Amino acid sequence: MLSLDPSGPEWDCPLGSKDLEDEGPWGGGSGLPPTGCFPGSWRQDVVLDCKGSPEGTEARAWTVYYYSLLQSCLQQAGLPETQDRSQAPRTGCPGAEVTLCVLGSPSTFLPVLLEGGVQSPGNMLLCLSPAWLMKVPAPGQPGEAALLVLKAVSFHPGGLTFLDDFVPPRRATYFLAGLGLGPSRGREAAELARDLTCPTGASAELARLLEDRLLTRQLLAQQGGVAVPATLAFTYKPPGLLRGGDSSPGLRLVELSGKEGQETLVKEEVEAFLRSEALGDVLQVAVKLSGWRWRGRQALHLHPRAELGAAVNTVLALLEKLEEEESVLVEAVYPPVQLPCSDGPSPGPGLAVRICAVVCRTQGDRPLLSKVVCGVGRGDRPLRHHNSLPRTLEAALTAMLALEAALSAEQRGGRRAHTDFLGVDFALTAAGGMLTPVALELNGGLCLEACGALEGLWAAPRLGPAADEAAAAPLVETMLRRSARCLMEGKQLLVVGAGGVSKKFVWEAARDYGLQLHLVESDPNHFASQLVQTFIHFDMTEHRRDEENARLLAELVRARGLKLDGCFSYWDDCLVLTALLCQELGLPCSPPAAMRLAKKKSLTQLHLLRHHGPPWPAPSLHAVPCCPLESKADVERAVHQVPLPGVMKLEFGAGAVGVRLVEDAPQCHEHFSRITRDLQGEADHPGIGLGWGNAMLLMEFVEGTEHDVDLVLFGGRLLAAFVSDNGPTRLPGFTETAACMPTGLASEQEAQMVQAAFRCCLGCGLLDGVFNVELKLTGAGPRLIEINPRMGGFYLRDWILELYGVDLLLAAVMVACGLRPALPTRPRARGHLVGVMCLVSQHLQALSSTASRETLQALHDRGLLRLNLLEEALVPGEYEEPYCSVACAGSSPTEARLRLLGLCQGLGIDGPSYPVAHFLSHFK
Repeated sequence: MLSLDPSGPEWDCPLGSKDLEDEGPWGGGSGLPPTGCFPGSWRQDVVLDCKGSPEGTEARAWTVYYYSLLQSCLQQAGLPETQDRSQAPRTGCPGAEVTLCVLGSPSTFLPVLLEGGVQSPGNMLLCLSPAWLMKVPAPGQPGEAALLVLKAVSFHPGGLTFLDDFVPPRRATYFLAGLGLGPSRGREAAELARDLTCPTGASAELARLLEDRLLTRQLLAQQGGVAVPATLAFTYKPPGLLRGGDSSPGLRLVELSGKEGQETLVKEEVEAFLRSEALGDVLQVAVKLSGWRWRGRQALHLHPRAELGAAVNTVLALLEKLEEEESVLVEAVYPPVQLPCSDGPSPGPGLAVRICAVVCRTQGDRPLLSKVVCGVGRGDRPLRHHNSLPRTLEAALTAMLALEAALSAEQRGGRRAHTDFLGVDFALTAAGGMLTPVALELNGGLCLEACGALEGLWAAPRLGPAADEAAAAPLVETMLRRSARCLMEGKQLLVVGAGGVSKKFVWEAARDYGLQLHLVESDPNHFASQLVQTFIHFDMTEHRRDEENARLLAELVRARGLKLDGCFSYWDDCLVLTALLCQELGLPCSPPAAMRLAKKKSLTQLHLLRHHGPPWPAPSLHAVPCCPLESKADVERAVHQVPLPGVMKLEFGAGAVGVRLVEDAPQCHEHFSRITRDLQGEADHPGIGLGWGNAMLLMEFVEGTEHDVDLVLFGGRLLAAFVSDNGPTRLPGFTETAACMPTGLASEQEAQMVQAAFRCCLGCGLLDGVFNVELKLTGAGPRLIEINPRMGGFYLRDWILELYGVDLLLAAVMVACGLRPALPTRPRARGHLVGVMCLVSQHLQALSSTASRETLQALHDRGLLRLNLLEEALVPGEYEEPYCSVACAGSSPTEARLRLLGLCQGLGIDGPSYPVAHFLSHFK
């Protein structure tokens, strides 16, 4: 039988709340830690002192306590003891590493620490003492400081941990601390978190707002539409955020002019509240103090609803203790839901249910429900986190966190301070025959700890939830994303080639990330010339002169005195030139020879066909037979070497322009003659690679489904991969029709596609960068269509950012600066996107009326579709690229597909000559 007695003689507030919980030194407690509370054995001779930053007796005792707590947590999770390697300090690359620093209780943050060790090995650091950290003034940023890590416990895959010293110290790129305003370590942690140059996941100022029960209840009720307990609040000089707000149903605020002489007002208000319909069938009310000062330091007082006098006297007695911005609450105590026992009626009290949820801030400052946990305990005792056992609970929850948007940097505790995760406590009560979750409060760590306890239940037998169910995973992804921004802010980058309208996002993103861009572009009137720090007009359309142009551009860069951190391009035509320019300037980049191999399609295939390994499987397994075509004689020779039907395409082409299925020799000769006549140079069709010439190739046509794999490589290592599916093309052409992300392939097939793309890149010498690889999955495995040695075009960057929170552009610029991209090891898709391309040749009438650009943009702004504009003008032509992509989101591919099909039918995009249902058929 469970023994769930409360920790003291007085019980705390309504089901699920926790006023009596001891917050510990991080939340404002003081004195020495408890002793003898960790059964187990581990080394006691570890070096916990930090050179140059000695601790007093009390601080030292707490450091030892938290080290023992960490070892106990690891032991219970079946993980190895921390290894002390502080005698051999880590050197690292100060200022260039992702450094995720946590200062707080190991038991609270263990889920985050373990998940960080998986997603960013060796970069998730736990500091057990404020003395292990140091703030230093940040040059050029008055009033702000950099945070340096002198000593920490580092986390690695498999739960391995090491006690490390860092010489020189590591500069934090993200800081998360357990905070409080009381004496001892809470105050030190709060001071360390204030006004940092690195992102922080909390601050004392934000924590004070977050855990103000009255403020958060008002916020949840008014902005989130969440049910909260019926509450009467007497406030004394309330904070500005509470003033002037409309009261929500069941939540009444009474502002007092003083703490004395309020007997008549209090009696009238309490009497009206106890008689109000807002209390429903509630039989008890609780009276307690509310405010930061009282968190975890006071008991509540329970009174029957019928005893008006007792409730009034308690309120009056508590008013004497109020300070400014504090309040006395009279709130409903909801009866717990009684869970039936499987063996029939129980003679004792039933089981009560308490729910807590963890919500994480994700890409675009959107809240994501990470985990819901159900706590179960005795029905006759108020439930708190530490006297209930967590169990999984299937539930749907939406949470809104809009308060911070209206706060100044000073109110947030620094311009980099945000609340990146929060816990939401619910009581589950029965009303009118229905189960109703009632939000009690928000908290900063206890719900996260409860979720970690749930996940830890399975740790030892290794039967735990799948990795993508970890409550801390979205939080760690946010920590990495904000760290990347921190590392890249102010970096100087040279961009070669501005691209067209489809690349407008680059300039918006650069401004958002704080990048300083310098542009080289052939068009002197390009709109991007006004959006960069430096504009260099340089005619680079003749790419057969790239080596000479690279030398000239390097001289121009030096003459202008540009101090560059990196140089990159996302524009097909300029990739080889960029590699040559990086070589001239001594900047990181894949070798020019590798770029040339990937740029010329026949060269790619023929090179890989000769690449037989080891290691096995060799990339030759994925290459497709082909022949380069520069003359009619080449065509005649090719039709006897390449099995037909085949595919003819431009060697340096892009956007599937001029790609065609050819069935026999006459079709090969006809198509070669047509392309040679129509597409001779850049002026005939700008932006598809004709600056490299109009040579062609013939390759074998392979049956199978088509897929894109977008890869991030650094130092020849695969950091991330994203697989999407393409719909059937409108043969004999190969212009893309439809797409779906994430892939619908089985896990094994998806892994085959990723490894095939990775091996093909390595086989060509592409070791550093963001690359897009097009493949087909055939009955004999993946076959390469082509490698695009830059980030994916069309909608791909936007979709990956939306679904996974990973920005390929940010990853590309980090690689260009020689920095390892801060990416989650296993990014999780937040849903599904299914899209269809619109072509001017097929949709001119619709794009001019029912599906006009203005209409599509309006639908995009309302969240009904996702629009990616690829061209500016509605100009039909024989050789065309898609005008735009329209997509719909859904919780499943089927939901997204059906939404898109209905939308296309309503907008006139679907039709007999463009059967959208057929193009989406691969995604069923």
